[in-house]
Amino acid sequence: MTVFTYLNPSVRKKLISEGKFQRIDLSGALLGADTLPPHGEPVISLLGPIPLPLSLQDFECQANWYAAVRSAELDKVEDLAEKLRRNAGQYLFATLASPMAVNSVLIIGNPLEAENPLVRVHSNCLTGDVFGSRRCECGVQLASAVKRITQEESGGLVIYMAGHEGRGIGLWAKAATYLLQDSGENTYQANESLGLPPDSRDFTDAAALILHFLGDRPFRLMTNNPKKIQDLEQAGLTRMQIEKLVVGVNDWNRHYLSAKQQWGHRILDVDLEGS
Repeated sequence: MTVFTYLNPSVRKKLISEGKFQRIDLSGALLGADTLPPHGEPVISLLGPIPLPLSLQDFECQANWYAAVRSAELDKVEDLAEKLRRNAGQYLFATLASPMAVNSVLIIGNPLEAENPLVRVHSNCLTGDVFGSRRCECGVQLASAVKRITQEESGGLVIYMAGHEGRGIGLWAKAATYLLQDSGENTYQANESLGLPPDSRDFTDAAALILHFLGDRPFRLMTNNPKKIQDLEQAGLTRMQIEKLVVGVNDWNRHYLSAKQQWGHRILDVDLEGS
């Protein structure tokens, strides 16, 4: 029986020779395809660039997409697959892929040569990004960030972080927090009512990806979130200029955004007037 692997050896060898499979450490440094960093430090595998035409809201653009995943997660899923085979388990392939958080990098224009490119680190949000929910501003933030990047002469980067749903608690728990919010709790109180951290997201891999593509050059980060700024700075990104990204304010999400403001986000009272 063929051993399960996402990239069988011949495909992997082909992608490596084409420069489309690479591995980096958390400093963003390029590693050899089979080189392990010292002391068992994490490794991020990258696939790309993959041409990706985008259509968001009222505009279209062209991006190059890189898929990024920690090698330990790939190993974990492949171990699970072999265990299922040995036990003759009848499982959908989605069962194997579900534990794996695959982040994305969208490179728009030519930011790798720019002196001070725009960057958006965006946490995935199914309800906002896909369903267009107005209970948050996530989908509008993503589209607005991409649009602003396309308007830059040199373009920019979007780092799309998987596994960040509900500020890191997952979609099921996020659904429960929405019910608690409908009973009067704010978004942070609802997380804590479930016994979960108010914000458990980890931006370590986002920092590694920025360091890999941009090095230590200055860049402009579109965010309102002080935790994101602090995490990226602690990972070595100290030459950031912060640009606010307050968009999509409406009657459904004004209370949610007010809670963010109270939590320290760079949101002013005037920003909450919205539409």
